[in-house]
Amino acid sequence: MRLSPLLFAALTTLALPALVGAEATVPMQAEQVGKHSWYVHGASGPASAANQGFMSNAGFVVTREGVVVFDALGTPALARKLIGEIRKVTQRPIRRVIVSHYHADHYYGLQAFKEAGAEIWAHARGKGVLTSDAAPARLKQRQDLLSPWVDESFRIVPADLWLEGDTDFKLGGVHFSVRQAGPAHSAEDIALFVRNDGVLFAGDLVFKGRVPFVGEADSKQWLAALESLLSLKPRVLVPGHGLVSRDPAADLKLTRDYLRHLRTTMGQAVADFASFDEAYAKADWSAYRKLPAFEAANRANAYNTYLLMERESLKAR
Repeated sequence: MRLSPLLFAALTTLALPALVGAEATVPMQAEQVGKHSWYVHGASGPASAANQGFMSNAGFVVTREGVVVFDALGTPALARKLIGEIRKVTQRPIRRVIVSHYHADHYYGLQAFKEAGAEIWAHARGKGVLTSDAAPARLKQRQDLLSPWVDESFRIVPADLWLEGDTDFKLGGVHFSVRQAGPAHSAEDIALFVRNDGVLFAGDLVFKGRVPFVGEADSKQWLAALESLLSLKPRVLVPGHGLVSRDPAADLKLTRDYLRHLRTTMGQAVADFASFDEAYAKADWSAYRKLPAFEAANRANAYNTYLLMERESLKAR
């Protein structure tokens, strides 16, 4: 089911003038990770009123012709705060925002960047997320959780350019490579490699220091996407969640090992015709139990992987 054009327009910035909600008061500080590249680091764990939804990362790249931003954070207020951090570094115009994927903590800040004159790029598969019947329910959940930072002033912002695959471009002497990585963590995953700096903005393909959010991901494709990212040979990797990595090959280990563990334990349960509850109770979670977001994410991750392994098993027959 898809939203009607009228209902979708009502949810977008095209329908109503911009309004300004509450300002974010959580600490945020940009850290330089390359000659041209910076990022801001969100808190560990799930979104909450305490962290005001600042629990994911975003990055920006300063060129002589303007700024390219990777992800917009989880509320318009956080995006305005990010713009403030960019303005501490440069007054050059914000030319473009590239959306890693359409999970709320990465794109709900887009309206602030659109108001600042930025062009929005995202993968074409994201269109389905914005127009799905789940979009209003997700917005209601965020309003309940993150009011007043997501309130009646919030608007969904569609992309100006929907990408179909890998795209290279140059701005202000800096070479950028946008790489399609999904379906993996999401159907529409893309990563951004800043070639001049050797910096890879990986989005939620990589989690560092916390349990990944798997949801309905294609974990088999996700594992393949991680290997593809390594083939770029980045010197620095900015994950979607967690601190910057200066040893990308080593710091992919948590995400890769966790996905493999889910697939092995749940795959064996499916092969043995064991119930999910039995499989979950039997599995060894000791390597992950003390990590942030374990309680919030792990059982759902395991259950969705159990269902995925059932589907893979049926296809293999």
